[in-house]
Amino acid sequence: MTESTLREVGLPHVKPPTLRTTTPSAPPRGGAGPTGNPRAAAGATRPAETQKPPPDAASDKATSAFIRRTLCVHNVLLGNGEKGRNTPRPIDEVLPPLTSSNDVDLQLYAIISVIIKEFVQTWYSKITPDHVFVNEVIQIIAHCTRALEQRLRKVDLEALVLDEIPGLVEAHVSAFRLGRRQAQHHQSLVSDHRTVYHTLHPHPALSPVPTETVPSSLVEQRENESVWRQLLVQGVLAVLLPTEDLENACLRALVAEIFAEMILGNGISDKACEGWLLWEGITRIAEVLQDHSKEVDVQSKSTLPEQEQSLSRLERYGLLSQPSAGDLSAPGQQPPMPDQRRHLGSPWSVMFWLVVQYAFLACNAMRQMIIGFATSSSFPPRSVTGAGGQSPVEASRQSHMPHMEHPTSRRPLALKRPIVSMKLWSCSALLIGLDLRMPWLSGLISLLHWGVVAGPGRVGDTDGVLDRFLSHTIRMHVLNPAFVPILLRTVRATLFPNNTLGPPRKTPTVEEARLIKRRCATTLVGLLPTRVAVMFFATEDSAVQSAHMEELLDCLDDAYLNKHLIFQIVELIVVRLVPELGERGVRELLEERLEERVG
Repeated sequence: MTESTLREVGLPHVKPPTLRTTTPSAPPRGGAGPTGNPRAAAGATRPAETQKPPPDAASDKATSAFIRRTLCVHNVLLGNGEKGRNTPRPIDEVLPPLTSSNDVDLQLYAIISVIIKEFVQTWYSKITPDHVFVNEVIQIIAHCTRALEQRLRKVDLEALVLDEIPGLVEAHVSAFRLGRRQAQHHQSLVSDHRTVYHTLHPHPALSPVPTETVPSSLVEQRENESVWRQLLVQGVLAVLLPTEDLENACLRALVAEIFAEMILGNGISDKACEGWLLWEGITRIAEVLQDHSKEVDVQSKSTLPEQEQSLSRLERYGLLSQPSAGDLSAPGQQPPMPDQRRHLGSPWSVMFWLVVQYAFLACNAMRQMIIGFATSSSFPPRSVTGAGGQSPVEASRQSHMPHMEHPTSRRPLALKRPIVSMKLWSCSALLIGLDLRMPWLSGLISLLHWGVVAGPGRVGDTDGVLDRFLSHTIRMHVLNPAFVPILLRTVRATLFPNNTLGPPRKTPTVEEARLIKRRCATTLVGLLPTRVAVMFFATEDSAVQSAHMEELLDCLDDAYLNKHLIFQIVELIVVRLVPELGERGVRELLEERLEERVG
């Protein structure tokens, strides 16, 4: 309406408001905005540092929300108890259980959600909007994981983690060093270290040895590797899948393609076998250990007063001699106060109190060991007393052992290997070259090992006092099931940051890989105490110590040789979980399952 029209009607004329732009640095007085609301003005002028931080994608709440958006959409569409609820139902009530632990299921479903979102829904949503295939895949995975959990309970994890896998690592390091020495030998007929290694440890998936001079060998080796992955996954599915799903060849082929190509192919074969990636993983683990040790030191120092933190224990209790007048004449030093009473002592008194301190620490450590050994009798035995309680691994081992009985012992022959005799210790000694750097220490350790295993009391033999104590300690601090969710969350945050595929990692150049290796060596040297590093490397120069550590990391240089180790570890774990694959082929297992269905 115009101004004349408003005058005729008798209404006052109101000018239209003018828009004014004000900067946040000059708000109106009184803290009120244009509307007179102080909260609006406070929100408009809130500094950036007071804003809420972005939510953590690895937290349980964010993980549950991500799983619902990816896997539980069908529940909302169908109205299965989700619509109209103020608080959504827990994940364990919406999706089928994967294991007996809800915390483990949450992390496993988060990893499955990332895989399905990135590798399945990207092409499946273009074909049809339904979720039937995704639901079938989830049901199959849930059935397989529950079956694997039941089989995992029968596996000797101590032997697998402490003996069998370190045995493969020890064989890998020995073959690598032998192949490199043989290739460097000028009078050798074989000058390729890959050929020497593959001859010592042949693998059908890695044959023939790929060489740039023969391009056909590269193609043939990749085809053999692809066939090996398919056979491995098809064999596992032939044992774990339900019979109804096993008959569906299309569904079985899709599931096998996901695990064989996306997980084993892209994840393990193409990435996990690269030397620079393994060095980065070792560096991250070492950095975590360094941060943990620093936190312990800070906590121990924070309990002391500030004035006492700079003093040693002997100085705090007045057991060191008072500094002389000549020493106090230096600038920046204050003379002692009259009320400070320090006992005057010679270097002999200082040595005496140091001996007392270390003797006290040794007695305290001995006391803890005695208490642990005394309570070890209440721990369950590790030996197998009957055939009914044997695991498939132990039963397969004993079938190849001759039936013999020790004349001086009535213990059954079906005993597990003592923990002090497992391959973990010999593998560690080989990795650091203990027999070459410190042969006297290697001989002393061998003598102590013989004493605890075959000496008086046999405290280190199977079911001995030391053996039970070590077994209990390892199960509490290493093989604790409570660490599984933490490990899965760490793996997911590393592989899939923010629940998505990270940007493709650019393969580092030769110089960049060398820097990654050097950083890994420096971090590992930092884990060692200064005196131990100086004694072990026989030098105080940190650069020389890092160079020696880089030589120890050379066994991870070649990705092709790393595949031998990684593939053998994968096969070992699969055979321990599915021992049927070590006895029969994939075709025989499929025919047996299908014949049971027909029968």
